[in-house]
Amino acid sequence: QVQLVESGGGLVQAGGSLRLSCAASGSIFRFNTMGWYRQAPGKQRELVAAITSGGSTNHADSVKDRFTISRDNAKNTVALQMNSLKPEDTAVYYCKLEVPALGRNYWGQGTQVTVSS
Repeated sequence: QVQLVESGGGLVQAGGSLRLSCAASGSIFRFNTMGWYRQAPGKQRELVAAITSGGSTNHADSVKDRFTISRDNAKNTVALQMNSLKPEDTAVYYCKLEVPALGRNYWGQGTQVTVSS
């Protein structure tokens, strides 16, 4: 059974930084794409950043040059370094593991990020 556990959320002032981490159980982590998504109240969940098993990354335009996704396959973790945070970054952040070979996606429980102005 695959489990994803996020940590690192919290309250920060605008311009501050936070680092989110997602720890995954199971050996399939290192072979698959991981992503960070966020969902603000009243809005749809959106992709923030993704990273393939080989380390190729994709960041949403709204977070480019401020957020950086990374992964450590030896530790089964993926991180999201968030700098220069803005109030509009306030949301629940979720990590996602894509396993196309199984036709499944796995989600963490989410971690709240609140940026005050």
